[in-house]
Amino acid sequence: MRNPISTAILGLFLLFGFVPFGQADEAAEITKMTKEKVNNVISYLRDESLDKEVRNKQIIDEVNTMFDFNQMARLSLGKKWKKTKKQQRKEFVKVFVQRIQQSYLEKLELYTDEEVIIEDAELTKKNRATLTTYLVSKGDKKEMIYKFYKHKKRGWLVYDVNILGVSFIQTYRSQFAGVLKNKTMDELIEDLKNPEQS
Repeated sequence: MRNPISTAILGLFLLFGFVPFGQADEAAEITKMTKEKVNNVISYLRDESLDKEVRNKQIIDEVNTMFDFNQMARLSLGKKWKKTKKQQRKEFVKVFVQRIQQSYLEKLELYTDEEVIIEDAELTKKNRATLTTYLVSKGDKKEMIYKFYKHKKRGWLVYDVNILGVSFIQTYRSQFAGVLKNKTMDELIEDLKNPEQS
């Protein structure tokens, strides 16, 4: 039986969305573009003619524009971010992104043509929005709520997602805080580079 958390995490990476706006109805544009991104990723998964390595590169290229990795990395460290040296920040963001991408590709292997339901996005503040999605499989419906903010140059980007009521960023923040109680930032970075040894 498929692990429901793993399946939900798969949905997390399938459904991140990015939208450059210039139109009035921004919520509608978030919804529209998210659906387009989902369809693009799923089309790669269904294309059996693609070599796995080529497919993975196409998918990563697709989703790289969807994330504000710097914001996600900063938020995952919380107050520790300000106390981290510039070079450490740069290295941390690099390995954090690699960790997310690797996890994403691993979870893609679990995809078996589940149905994705995307509801209309809602603006919660001037520069904030949420979008609720569901991953449906054999009558099981898992909720994922995506949190967007509007970047001054890049438009709408996802900075967090709640999976089954649990914040992606809060989960990482808790894990990293626990590690940093006993290890240095450099050691945390090494752990992220070599998760099988940490």
